[in-house]
Amino acid sequence: MSVVSEMQRLNNLKLLLRYNYIFIVLFLLAIIYVFIFTIIIKYESHYTGSERELKGIIKEYSINGSKLQMTIKANEDIIATYYISSEEEKSELLKTVGIGKSIYLSGSMNSPSNNTIPNNFNYKKYLYNQKIFYLFDVTNLEINNDSNLFDKIKDYLYKRAYNLDNSAYLLVLVLGDKSLISSDTYNNYQTNGTSHLLAISGSHITVLLSIFSLILKKVRAIPKLLILSSILLFFAFITNFQAAVMRAIIFFILSSINKIGKFNYNNIHILFFTAFILILINPFIVYDLGFIYSFTVCGGIIYYSDKITGNYITQLFKISLISFLFSLPISAYINYEVNIASIFVNMIFVPWISIIVFPFSIITFIFPIFNTILSYMLSITDFLNNLFVKYSLFINLPKTSIIVIIILFLFLILLKTNKKYIILFLTTIFLIKITPKLDSNYYVYFLDINQGDNIVLITPHQKEAVMIDTGGKITYEVEEWKKSNKSYNLSDNPIKFLKSIGITKLDYLILTHGDNDHSGEAINILDKMNVESVVLNNDSFNDLEKSIISSLDKLKINYYQNIESISISNTKVYFLNNSLYDNENDNSIVTYTNFGGMNFLFMGDASTKVEEDLLKKYNLKNVDVLKVGHHGSKTSSSWTFVNELHPIYSIISVGKNNRYGHPNTEVLDILKNTNIYRTDEDGTIVFKIKNNKFNIDTFAP
Repeated sequence: MSVVSEMQRLNNLKLLLRYNYIFIVLFLLAIIYVFIFTIIIKYESHYTGSERELKGIIKEYSINGSKLQMTIKANEDIIATYYISSEEEKSELLKTVGIGKSIYLSGSMNSPSNNTIPNNFNYKKYLYNQKIFYLFDVTNLEINNDSNLFDKIKDYLYKRAYNLDNSAYLLVLVLGDKSLISSDTYNNYQTNGTSHLLAISGSHITVLLSIFSLILKKVRAIPKLLILSSILLFFAFITNFQAAVMRAIIFFILSSINKIGKFNYNNIHILFFTAFILILINPFIVYDLGFIYSFTVCGGIIYYSDKITGNYITQLFKISLISFLFSLPISAYINYEVNIASIFVNMIFVPWISIIVFPFSIITFIFPIFNTILSYMLSITDFLNNLFVKYSLFINLPKTSIIVIIILFLFLILLKTNKKYIILFLTTIFLIKITPKLDSNYYVYFLDINQGDNIVLITPHQKEAVMIDTGGKITYEVEEWKKSNKSYNLSDNPIKFLKSIGITKLDYLILTHGDNDHSGEAINILDKMNVESVVLNNDSFNDLEKSIISSLDKLKINYYQNIESISISNTKVYFLNNSLYDNENDNSIVTYTNFGGMNFLFMGDASTKVEEDLLKKYNLKNVDVLKVGHHGSKTSSSWTFVNELHPIYSIISVGKNNRYGHPNTEVLDILKNTNIYRTDEDGTIVFKIKNNKFNIDTFAP
């Protein structure tokens, strides 16, 4: 009787799940669930932020150069950072730090910051979506040697990968840890549109399933499913339950249940159930890029699976094209550009890494004797990765609304039944592309680039764009053990912002002088943007400027020195400081323009001596906006100069907690009758001007 009852319940379940309305109901429930638990409910920290000591468990860690970074599980997860003082201490930490171990920390809490440049990555929001509210700067730490069996196994695997040759690739391909992959290598994968191959995903799960299914081929279906599920879930634990991994594992389990129970659900239905389960477990997963890319691309391939026909090359092309189209709206929304060449690059890279490099990485991880062969494979991989970057074909897609992104996906779905929707899809892309050109405002952006200057002027309809200085960071020679394989360019954030508003070309790049905090990012700007002309100051060239000129010559970009003005649209931009002084700061280009009806004066790093000479030479009364000289240093902005100009607004480009103590309190006192804006406090400062009217926006940390 009980067997009949169980069969009846199973049949009832099948009947219930066959109704399409259940998917609509579950979809609406998922939306409501996410809305309530990620938007309506506001989560707060269990800490006050004043704590100086912390006790917890190490969940994750990485040691790169002299930096130890850990995710600590305490009352809540916290990101802790410790800077190692010696090579001996680093060696000791490599032995003692471990996943699952107890740790005692002393130091200070800090709140993460919002992005201060518009349309860039918001680290604070990213951490909030992981329920992380604080960063902890560690001064001292004490690690205890206690952890459970599973954590010991996980830590052993990570340490094994870390200590083997080709550790960077073994960590990322076998364990999904990108901490040792160099920035240059990873950036090239991103440029090629193949960075998904450096994340544990469905292809990795497929390889593991193939291996263990072969071993278990004689085991009956249900025991086999239980064993495989256990193995895959342990692998998910090892790789920190990444969204793409969980998608592949749950999809496999549900597909197997569907087959064993003869529910007759198609793969789209199973993918939907997979997403619903993951959302129930963690509603914040909908903001995870791995989740978004994994489900959209996988969904697209499943949806168009009946169209993926032909020989192997044809099928590979179709899969790559479908993956590109379904990832395009997401890339456009997040990165503001897509690389069309990635369609063909993925045709080579996906089978190469998924079928050859990844399986052999597992073999080498288990049997290091094969490392020589793996090294050869990875050399080929790096060669191809670097080669394909040269043949990138980017299309800029400025920031658009989420509604437009949904419309793009709708057209991709409808395209299967009516090819005419490709016209609507391409028309929408075109509209995204040209929308910023309809903007008739003038813009002046004082971009927050830490301790440096980076200013952008944009004319109506984006006819011209001018950048004044690029910012830059000071680098020091360090011992070999301190060197990190992670590097970054400060100007990448301004470049991303400019692309987000549709700017891919600079008509002029004005480098006020050769100090690193003003021209240090020039070469990166020249490499990643189309620059028509460069204006340099009239001083002799220092080493930085010589390297910039070398790049200009290589790229065949015109550059000018000692010119009086340039024209953009109907606007003149004047260069006032044509005298020669005995130092780099005083030889700064001083720029003046009436832009959209407002008078702007940009002082570079010019000192009070230059200010005095300018007052003698020019009539500079009634300046509306003064970009304060030398970041508010006491060497600039004399009372006489400021009083003569009578600026309404004073802009100070300055880094937060900078070591120079800028801006000087005396200078702030001199400027007190103006409206002072500071990039360290206000973030990026934007003047939007039209018909002699303006408004000011800021993007505070």
